[in-house]
Amino acid sequence: MGRINRKVGRSAESFWIMLIIVGAIIALLCTLGGYAALGGHLYVLWQPFEVVIIVGTGIGAFVISNPKSVLAKVGSAVGASIKGSKYGKKEYLELLSLLYQVFKLAKTKGMLSLEQHVENPRESDLFQQFPGIYNNAKAMTFLCDYLRLMSLNAEDPHTMEALMEEEIETHHHESTAVSSAIQTMADGMPALGIVAAVLGVIKTMGAISEPPEVLGRLIGGALVGTFLGVWLSYAFIAPFANAMKNLYDAEIRYYLCMKAGMLAHLHGYAPAVSVEFARKALFPTVRPDFYEVEEATSALPPT
Repeated sequence: MGRINRKVGRSAESFWIMLIIVGAIIALLCTLGGYAALGGHLYVLWQPFEVVIIVGTGIGAFVISNPKSVLAKVGSAVGASIKGSKYGKKEYLELLSLLYQVFKLAKTKGMLSLEQHVENPRESDLFQQFPGIYNNAKAMTFLCDYLRLMSLNAEDPHTMEALMEEEIETHHHESTAVSSAIQTMADGMPALGIVAAVLGVIKTMGAISEPPEVLGRLIGGALVGTFLGVWLSYAFIAPFANAMKNLYDAEIRYYLCMKAGMLAHLHGYAPAVSVEFARKALFPTVRPDFYEVEEATSALPPT
């Protein structure tokens, strides 16, 4: 079963990477192919120093405007965006099954029975049954922290909800710092394209005595800067920033699912009902149906 799940995960990851490649190819073909179909000469667009001005200045501004913590996460964030979200129906079904086991144990043996698990989650035979969340350090910490509070009689649902919302919002703000920084870079690219174009015009004015065909080539090269700035921004950088944001939103939904289940448990609902609250917090595209959850929880070993 583990090998099958890993194969499914790799297949989904490969499919996501293929979609990114296909999208980039479509953008390239439609832009450059359309230009060539209009009778334009592609070699005119080859202006490497315009690229240096726009991209180099953009990267420099990116480094200046962002703290070290954001810069250190860029590589891993780009890699994660290329791989796609790691939270699918299979992962949520596993999470819901874990929540069911936790709530069932708390209902039958009391909240103090969870103490041995939340204090040493790496050694817990309960958590080890669910490798997806067991190997997710951040999610495991989030879950154990609130289960620990609940075992210490912090059982007011409204207070716990406010605390969870504050932590999730903080986590989301921290996670989206990279995507926001890249979006800001994308927003500045058209302006940097104008800078490159202005520098090209300045160069052209220095050759004003040249014949018209030379001036036309210089002006055309200068205008390529404007084109590159806008094209890079809206065809590549901004979409990539949005893909990162969607990835982080999917990650936050994982925490919101845990939050919904734990709050329902604090309100005194039965384990199956609390898990249903958690299931309803999911997007339809990754939400297991009621019968899938019922089948999965029925197959769990007794607590």
